[in-house]
Order: sequence, then C-alpha cells, then structure tokens
Amino acid sequence: MPERMPALFVGHGSPMNAVENNKYTKKWQEIGRQLARPRAVLMISAHWYTHGTRIMDTKTPRLVYDMYGFPEELYRLHYPSPGSPELAARAQELLSVPVQTDNSWGIDHGAWSVLCHLFPEANVPVVQLSVDGTAGAQAHFQMGQDLSALRDEGVMIIGSGNIVHNLARIQWEAESGFSWAEEFDGYIRDKIEKREFPDVVDYRKAGSCAKMAFPMPDHFYPLLYVLGASNKDDRLTVFNEDCLMGSLSMTSYLFQP
Repeated sequence: MPERMPALFVGHGSPMNAVENNKYTKKWQEIGRQLARPRAVLMISAHWYTHGTRIMDTKTPRLVYDMYGFPEELYRLHYPSPGSPELAARAQELLSVPVQTDNSWGIDHGAWSVLCHLFPEANVPVVQLSVDGTAGAQAHFQMGQDLSALRDEGVMIIGSGNIVHNLARIQWEAESGFSWAEEFDGYIRDKIEKREFPDVVDYRKAGSCAKMAFPMPDHFYPLLYVLGASNKDDRLTVFNEDCLMGSLSMTSYLFQP
C-alpha cells in the first residue's frame, strides 16, 4: 500500500522565486528533500482561475509562462514533468462537482516556480486542477475533502497561492507587511493551528483586514483545498511565515501524516 502523502499549501510569491536562491526557495528545497517522493502531484494553482472546475489529463503538459515583464532567464526555465491521465480520471471520479477535461492551459508559474525547487529533477507526474471562480469558499473546502483519499494513493496535494495578495497596494521595497496584512495572516494562522477551519472558510470574520487582504480570492482558495484534504491526525508545520512588500504573504502550511 502506498505511503500516505502530505498536503501542502505554498505561498509562491514572485515568479522570480523560480530562479532565485533565497530564504523562501531554500525552505522549499529543504522540504522537497525531507518528504517522501510521491507517485504524483495534484496541483491547485491560483493562476488557473476558470468558470467551472477543469482538469488537465495530458501525458505531456506544457509550461505556461503566464507573466509579463520579467527577465529573460525566467522564460528560459524548463520543467518537463510528465502528466498523469490516470490521476486526472481518479480526481474526476472523487470530486462531487462536474469537472471538465481541459488541456488548453498547462503547468503555470504558480505551479512550476515551486515544483522546480521541491522536485528539481521534474520526475514526478503533475496534474493541475483549476480554481472555479464561480464557486464559494465552502465549495473549495469541500473539493479538498473529496480529494483527500488521493493522499492514501501516493498523491501529494499541493495548493499554490498567497494568503495575502493585494498587488494594487504592493510597495516593492518594503521588507515587511502592512498592519492589516500581518493581522489577516495572523488570523488565518491562528485558526489553522486551532483546526478551526470553518473560520478560515468564513475568512470575513477577520474583520476589516479581510477586505484588504485580496481584491479577488483566486490566491486564497488553493489553501482551502489543502485544509479540506487534511485530517485531525496530521502534524502541522508552518513555514516561510512572512509578509513582505506590504501586501503579500508567503506563509505556508504542511500537513504530514
């Protein structure tokens, strides 16, 4: 029987993390070395935000360079991970919502900027699941619960986004977060550590800081899949706990059996 795999939420931050060696990427590398190699990864990235839920099932997913104005080295990055039609079919079977197969997208920078540090050899099959922009927070949490059985089948579930992600208020040189960013990030951490997940799903309970944390929930929703896929017996590790550039949180969560 396959070893039960972790569920992981990663605050991915800037696309440049793909090619930089900094405190955040060093932690991703460390976690990649520590964790058992999964049979496959189911990736939920903030950057595939769709109408309805979609999944890719190609054996050879392409890389999507879905960002603009960055140095050329970023667009030369190659991450040739295979896909897994079998995992895509199994995820569709488990999910309690309709799921459309869609290979028009690919592995986007929310996924490959993290995966290239976790699994640098690109030898772990990756299937990307979209974030349904028409579904509410509870529906995303429920989809995580639907998918939790995959962890017992050798599949690591990874959500990639940012708990605070308000680019309109970014201050590029700021080394810390605005008070409201720190407040919201702290609220979410407190509720996760206490396993009070309904208060994460209903994140507006955090008050005025929740209104500032993100104008759209695309980067927040991947966290809810990971919380849904976790269970009460998992060991929780919080890492890269940091707000920077005023309005961006890198805080990440690892649930291990």
